[in-house]
Amino acid sequence: MRAEPRSGTVVADRRPAPKAKSRPAHQPARGPAPRRQQHGLTRERIVRAAIEIADDEGLAVLSMRGVAARLGVAAMAPYRHVAGKDELIMLMADAAFGERGYPARPPTSWRARLELGARTLWSLYRRHPWLAQLGPITRPVPLPNLAVHAEWALAAFDGFSLGAADLCDLHVLFFSYVQGIAIHLEREQHAVGSSGLSESDWMDNQAPALAAITGSGRYPTFARMLTALSAEGYDLVLDDLLKQGLRALVDGLELRLGAPTGSGDLAG
Repeated sequence: MRAEPRSGTVVADRRPAPKAKSRPAHQPARGPAPRRQQHGLTRERIVRAAIEIADDEGLAVLSMRGVAARLGVAAMAPYRHVAGKDELIMLMADAAFGERGYPARPPTSWRARLELGARTLWSLYRRHPWLAQLGPITRPVPLPNLAVHAEWALAAFDGFSLGAADLCDLHVLFFSYVQGIAIHLEREQHAVGSSGLSESDWMDNQAPALAAITGSGRYPTFARMLTALSAEGYDLVLDDLLKQGLRALVDGLELRLGAPTGSGDLAG
């Protein structure tokens, strides 16, 4: 018997080792056997495998070793194409944001253009929930394919002759709204995976605590809302919430901005 790391105790081979053959004096010693080449391994394959892992299990479990295992290559093989996990995540994000584009002829209405941009981003977050977890809006990541979505949204405001600061604020507001709703996609995915409870199961488990809050008399409006929702039935659907909030956001921008009048040049 012998002990092996991560394998417990295994039965050792009891057959005697073969005797080494003697080497003629004139025959040079052989060097170490060449390492097995990782045929067909490319950066694109590594990025695609990493995206599949993040889609299935979330960004937190992603590792270079896990990517290598999925591809069936040596643990260090991906490092010949990608410097490390941080670079890999940026490559993944750029590839994911590049999966959807926009029509060559944009809608004539700035509202329609902005709404199309929101729906396109949302569809990518839906497909890859981990995308919304990349980082805070205060530290934007310079990705070419993410810039495609930024350009599309910013161009919607071209006709308002806005200054650079106002234009940036509006874009951050728009992007943050879509990303803010999308953050809950992976959080729910993680919650289901870690707890084993569906959303409805989790809510059932919270019933006693909610009853204590609503029955205290300290929160009458909250209590009335929960009582009505319980009686009528209610499902929190993020897709519907996104549409409702987007409509309110664009309505508010229309009231603030009025009708487009400028040529698109940034105001000083």
